[in-house]
Amino acid sequence: MTTDPAVPGPSGREIQTLDELTHPQAQEVLALLAEAARTDGQQAVSEQGRLQLRGGRRPGIRHFLLTVTTAEGAELIGYAQLEDTDPIEAPAAELVIHPAHRGRGHGRALGSALLGASGKRLRVWAHGGHSAARHLAQVLGLTLFRELRQMRRPLSPPDIAEPVYPPGVTVRTFVPGEDDTEWLAVNAAAFAHHPEQGSLTQRDLDDRKAEPWFDPKGFFLAERDGRIVGFHWTKVHAAERIGEVYVVGIRPDAQGGGLGKALTATGLRHLAAEGVPTAMLYVDADNTAAVTVYERLGFAVHEVDLMYRTES
Repeated sequence: MTTDPAVPGPSGREIQTLDELTHPQAQEVLALLAEAARTDGQQAVSEQGRLQLRGGRRPGIRHFLLTVTTAEGAELIGYAQLEDTDPIEAPAAELVIHPAHRGRGHGRALGSALLGASGKRLRVWAHGGHSAARHLAQVLGLTLFRELRQMRRPLSPPDIAEPVYPPGVTVRTFVPGEDDTEWLAVNAAAFAHHPEQGSLTQRDLDDRKAEPWFDPKGFFLAERDGRIVGFHWTKVHAAERIGEVYVVGIRPDAQGGGLGKALTATGLRHLAAEGVPTAMLYVDADNTAAVTVYERLGFAVHEVDLMYRTES
């Protein structure tokens, strides 16, 4: 399980690198993430990263556990995940330090471990773009290169216009087990330029279908001549009472005809009917076409996630 031995540091600090976590280790990391989220207002590790904590070994995924020695024994106070699955881009990482242990060099230690493990080819997410994360990126010699916007709009009153689909297009909902293979192929084609989304596998899809929030009634497929040409997968965050435009994808040969706008409207009308008062989505700041569509649908920027990388 261990790919590297524990690396000791000052004050009993150790960083252990693993290529899979036991169930107790995964639960301990999830508890750490939950505690940090209560302080920070958002998760430090993405949904994909949290899913990758469970289910055993995953190709290209490594976990970094930072512990300190206390009177009660070793205490987990930091976690990082490194994903090296993109054949072109540098490995991507996310990290978190327990709020009660910040400002003591632990973040820098984890960041340095990530730099070493990646051969100093590294991309790091800073969810929420907090000043401490920006400072850490500067200390590690990383530069900003990507801005992911979270946009929101109210769903009450539900003022979303009736969607208008291109000729010959019909819409139905996803059928688990029957639509998996074709949907994965369309998703890969639609997001060939976006490795985080376009590289989803059957295992990734199964992970999401097993989550409590999964509801095929909110997963819309647009078809023409019996083939999927686009989709809108929605998600309801029940605790926060927020509906999410989880992902909208259009097959490349079907783009440009208003299909994305119509599918987005279909999903928003569904979320409004579910009774959630707010809709959210994520979009890259440099995707001006998508940003324009969402602004016209009433979305505005709520917060940003920033990604930093090494120069090499």
